[in-house]
Amino acid sequence: MKAVGLIVEYNPFHNGHLYHLETSKKKTAADVVVCVMSGYFLQRGEPALLPRKERTLMALKGGADLVIELPYIFSSQHANWFARGAVSALHHLGVDVLCFGSEHGNVSSFQELVQFLTENDDVYQQAVQTYIKKGYSYPKATAMAFQKLESTSSLPDLSKPNNILGFHYLKAIEELNSSIKAETIPRKQADFHDETITTKTVASATSIRRALLTNPSTKNIEHTIPASTKQQLVSFMQREEGFYEWERYFPFLQGKILTTPLKYLSSIYEAEEGLERRFYNAIKKCSSFRSFMEEVKTKRYTWTRLQRFAVQILTGTTKEETKEALSCGGVDHLRVLGMNKKGQAYLSQIKKHVDIPIYTNMPREKTPQQQLNERAALTYYLPLSPEKRQKKWKEDYALPPMILKE
Repeated sequence: MKAVGLIVEYNPFHNGHLYHLETSKKKTAADVVVCVMSGYFLQRGEPALLPRKERTLMALKGGADLVIELPYIFSSQHANWFARGAVSALHHLGVDVLCFGSEHGNVSSFQELVQFLTENDDVYQQAVQTYIKKGYSYPKATAMAFQKLESTSSLPDLSKPNNILGFHYLKAIEELNSSIKAETIPRKQADFHDETITTKTVASATSIRRALLTNPSTKNIEHTIPASTKQQLVSFMQREEGFYEWERYFPFLQGKILTTPLKYLSSIYEAEEGLERRFYNAIKKCSSFRSFMEEVKTKRYTWTRLQRFAVQILTGTTKEETKEALSCGGVDHLRVLGMNKKGQAYLSQIKKHVDIPIYTNMPREKTPQQQLNERAALTYYLPLSPEKRQKKWKEDYALPPMILKE
């Protein structure tokens, strides 16, 4: 069975994702679609709008055959480690082709880009550090350093978020010496950062989330999502207290920062250049997560960078724990979140050749990555009452994977 791998968050699954999934399968002539999906906290440093269980079902109903979790230590990371973790999972799963969306849309140009930056790495890294010292954020510094190299215009623009991820995907394939081939599909219609819903049938996940949080209804977004996603959203809104978003976690973040010695905060992963002190001083005078972010935001630190540090504080993830969890250079296990009959068949076909453990339930003895996964799961349900928290944690984290029957 030929497998195409997709690296996803599905926060939530929308028409753009459906287009990417269907086009990837068609373009690669794949028999099975394998998704590596982020769990509770995402790459932009925010909680997933809906739990894993909901998003896994959206993926399966949207055409995915097998859904594997991207461990927390990778899902809440900058592009380099995010890509490394996801590609390593697909590599262990024996996936033939990775197909990703990009603003550029030409995979051979990404391959040229990896080679170009490898050949010019010393000059590039020196330029990045120069711009950082001038007060620019890391993403801005890397984009400016790339422009300074005077590459050809045919190479992908590294100021675009999906091009950045695409570059790191191909770089990870090379570093892992993986046999995975790469393909890319041009992003359709909506821009990654668009914040408003239009009449177009493809909208950004950012604009869909904003619409749902502003008015918890599918009325304004139903033309941008598949019917199965609408069904899941309606069901979720009818039975749950609300979507999982940063404002619900702010009291816990505030309490943790104010009652934690600065010496310990400085040991949290992503604490650099006195950022923990800036957080401590700012959070004392803020009453919401948004006002807190606006207080700590600078030209040097992007909103995403600050959110990622906030996630690490919330979960209590230290630099030492991170170093240990990343020491193997990729995922150290595969956690199955859901599958259909075809996904089950593929898993049965390849599991004898997979050289890391595949889990449908969590073992008692946990690896460093699994320990952080469990802590992320417990943290994710903090906004709920103790009774509901235990119930939701068990049914979303501790129970076996979902099986979608045809």
